[in-house]
Parts: sequence; structure tokens; C-alpha cells
Amino acid sequence: MKSVKHKQNSDKKNIIKKNKVLQKIRKTAELSTAIETKQELVYVSKHTFSESKLHQKLKATIASKGYANPTEVQEKSIEPLLNKNDLVGIAATGTGKTAAFLIPIIHQMLLSKEKTALVIVPVRELAQQVKEEFMSLTKKMGLSASCFVGGTNINKDIAIARNKHRFMVATPGRLGDLIDRKAIELEEVSILVLDEFDRMLDMGFIRDVRKISSIMSKREQTILFSATKEPSQENLINELVDSPVYLNVSSGLNSSENVEQNMVEVLASENKFDILLKLLNKDAFKKVILFLETKRGADRIHKKLQNSGLISGTIHGVKSQSYRNRAIRLFKSGEIKILVATDIAARGIHVDNVSHVINYQLPMTMDSYIHRIGRTGRSGKLGKAYTFIN
Repeated sequence: MKSVKHKQNSDKKNIIKKNKVLQKIRKTAELSTAIETKQELVYVSKHTFSESKLHQKLKATIASKGYANPTEVQEKSIEPLLNKNDLVGIAATGTGKTAAFLIPIIHQMLLSKEKTALVIVPVRELAQQVKEEFMSLTKKMGLSASCFVGGTNINKDIAIARNKHRFMVATPGRLGDLIDRKAIELEEVSILVLDEFDRMLDMGFIRDVRKISSIMSKREQTILFSATKEPSQENLINELVDSPVYLNVSSGLNSSENVEQNMVEVLASENKFDILLKLLNKDAFKKVILFLETKRGADRIHKKLQNSGLISGTIHGVKSQSYRNRAIRLFKSGEIKILVATDIAARGIHVDNVSHVINYQLPMTMDSYIHRIGRTGRSGKLGKAYTFIN
């Protein structure tokens, strides 16, 4: 009887919580003007990469990738990071945050063989993408990198950790396992980066972050980046940084200005899945991420889409890493146009030209909503988001 009452109380709390989130989403959707009246927002930098103080090898690599001008977050963060300041940066997804911290780190590594860096991220896909971008920016520079995430063979990671790569990116759980097994040494690491720090400093990860940062006794620089920021995390942030530069390219409280936000009201007499199919069959829905709250729900909708003749992929925490990697690869290449996902994809996927984000189920927090719809409308482009309301 007690467990039944506990479940009922929990359900009531979740309903109240979701109603509050819904009210906030409605407000942001009302403020979101029609996408046809908008123009793609292009930030005009004051300086080019070629004019910067960056190492010549790094400038050559950046130029070879076709990048002439930094994005806003890059232009405003690279100089203070080159000056070895700690930094707390708030910037919307798709604005170039990863390169904003990688470029100064690579510059420091090229100047000094003693420089090493650790980047901690909340999800596996993001870890792999950070490593890929590092390798892309350091071709032929002789800089080594490693990536440690859950869902892979821990013994292989132990062997990799012995090589002591200068650049490491990891999820906190796997990093904690390696520390407990005394397989990895962090005492000499110079730079610590928390990417998506709002998630890293929530109740699930703060103990790991504190443990890791305390081990890094010779840390010279700490960099925190995220699209959102919880005011309640100020004390935790102050534990990690020393006289930081604060960068606010976005407020950390509002959703992207590049995304038109729409509400889809589903009446009791209507079939929610049928409404979804009508949307997905429209020509404009070219590359879509469909968010659900639960793994079971994601699998169920994925199967229903397949049975309806729509090719889709799915990723969530129960799927193997190889399965998740394949689904994302097919989605990026355009072989599948719909990716069904839980919030694991809200922070871990950087895919160009996502035309639409659909919240088939409401997120539990406004932060999750901001990160979800941030998968579209990236790099100054325009996107659309639809949120289903039962």
C-alpha cells in the first residue's frame, strides 16, 4: 500500500513539473516569430583566423578546413583562453563551442610539450565528436588523443590509458572507473574542460567532477561551456574556477532565436501517431530528430514508423555503442531521415542541416527543451521545432 501511495505522489509531482515546463514552452513558442519573417543570422567577426596570434601550423589547418572567420563564441573566448584565463561560457548549441576551447588548447600544446588537457562530457556521442574534431584540427601535428566512454571494453581503455595521450576526452563514469583501477594519471594534466557543464554539475555527476578536479593538482586552467546554466550551480562553479572570464553569447535561459517553435495540440478524439505521420510525410521534413522521454517509448515509435513505411533509426542508453554509432552515421549521411531518440541525443549529437525537431513527449525540464530544439537552427541557419501537447 505504501509503495502505491509513493508512486501516486511521484506521478503527481511529475505532472506538476511537466505543467510548469509546458507553461514556459508556451511562452517561448509565442515569442518565436514565424520563420518566414526571419533571416539567417550571420555573425560578422572583427578579425580573421589568419590575423590571430595562433600558431602558424594551427592557422594553416584551420584555413585548409575552409574557416576564415571565427564564430561569435570563438572570437570572444579564444583570446582570454590563449591568455590562460579560466572561462565560464554560455552559448547556444551550434555556435562553435567545441572549436572555441579546442583551438586555444591546441595552440598551447604546440608551444609546450608539457601541456595536456582533459575534456569531460556527459554522453558518449559528444565525447567521440570532440575527439574527432581535435584530430581534424591537429592533422600532421603529432598530437595524440584518446577517448574513454562507457559501453566499450574497459580492458582496452586501460591499455590505451597507459600510453598517456596529451589530449583526453571522457564521460565521467568511465573516467571514474579508470581512476578507481589506478589505470589513468591526472595529476599532471594542465587543462580541464567541462563541456555541457550544467549537466556535469547536476546531482548525478558532481561527486565525480569534484573527485577528478581534486586529483588534478597541477591544473592551470579550467574551462566551462554549456548552452544553459542553472543559477543554483553558482557555488559549484566557483569551486572549480579561479577569477574566470564570463562569456554570455546567449542568456542560458532562453531557447534559440533561430528556431521557430510550434505547439501541436492533440485532442482526445485524435490519434497522436497519425498526426505525427502527416507531419513527417511533408516534403519540408527532410532530416528530423524525434524526441521521447523513455527508451521503451523510443523503441515503440521507431517500430511503428518502420511499419508505416518510414525509415528511421533510434538511439538511447540501452542500445550498444556500435548500434548508436551506426544510427547516427546513417542519419548524418541522409540514408535515414528520422532519428528517434531520448534526451541522450539532446546534447550528444552534432548533425548539420537538421530541418526539424519534434518533441513527441514533453521533456521534464526547460533545460532539456532548450538542448533538444538546439539540434536544429545551428550555425546561424533556421530550423523548426514542434512540441506535441496531449
